[in-house]
Amino acid sequence: MTDGERRLVSLIVPVYNEEGVVPMFLETVRPVIAGEPYAFEFIFVNDGSRDGTQAILEEEHRKDARVKIVELARNFGKDQALAAGFKAAGGDAVIPMDVDLQDPPEMIPKFLRCWEEGYEAVVGVRRRRDADSRGKRLTAGLFYRVFNRLCDDRLIPNAGDFRLLDRCVVDALNTLPEHARFMKGLYSWVGFRQTVVYYDRPARKAGTTKWSPWKLWNFALDGITGFSTMLLRIWSYTGLAVALAGFGYAAYLIVRTLVYGVDVPGYASLICLLLILNGMVLISLGILGEYLGRIFMEVKARPLYIVRRRIGFAAEALPEPKQP
Repeated sequence: MTDGERRLVSLIVPVYNEEGVVPMFLETVRPVIAGEPYAFEFIFVNDGSRDGTQAILEEEHRKDARVKIVELARNFGKDQALAAGFKAAGGDAVIPMDVDLQDPPEMIPKFLRCWEEGYEAVVGVRRRRDADSRGKRLTAGLFYRVFNRLCDDRLIPNAGDFRLLDRCVVDALNTLPEHARFMKGLYSWVGFRQTVVYYDRPARKAGTTKWSPWKLWNFALDGITGFSTMLLRIWSYTGLAVALAGFGYAAYLIVRTLVYGVDVPGYASLICLLLILNGMVLISLGILGEYLGRIFMEVKARPLYIVRRRIGFAAEALPEPKQP
């Protein structure tokens, strides 16, 4: 059976300053997929790399026509790079995965077997995260608990971008134009019939992580504010509770004054009360500002990413990025 007669599987691989990992990734993945009854394409999305990643990708493309490249004009972020990969993918199934081999390639056949059983989304779930620091494991667990408590679209704990998506799921994701993208939430939001496959997450083979604690914090904040208005509702309830307490305290002072007369007010208690209430006001304004900032980003309706160059694609087969 020729490649043209076999169903196509697209591997989406975002890369940013990964010149030392790309050849290792391809050398590891090629033997894994060699025995599969499918045609494969490797879609590398170069998310504004500043090292020699682009040159290495082009060299790999010259050696293997299955290697295709979407070069973005600058660093837009991993979720935007994934969106570019989903737009470029022509496969009947799509598997987004990291280039650092922390997403084990040997899971690909297991994903395909589940897909053959009729599942439209096969989610890779990390059974163990020994490669992550203790602090990262604790904060990740806390994030999943908070997100699932606040948001209707529940996340599968310890599930990242590593999964198989049927063509119908990818087409649904491609219709979503939002700028502040939180892909874990979008995978959950579109639904479809899904199953999970557990795996142990190994250590990174080379290079360094691009996720700093600050980026992880902003990533979590984008996820919660993008899928829930509960934070706004909490402050509505908090304001109501404080107002009721204030009215109750005012009534107490009036009765006390009528019964016992006027005494000298306490400076310390007044200052504490002002500081607490003003702090609550500033926090609530900060929450409102987070949502307002996201509205501002959305209404500008800029494209999710700008493509500098595409290599290895047929021009008529590759759609342009959808404008929101």
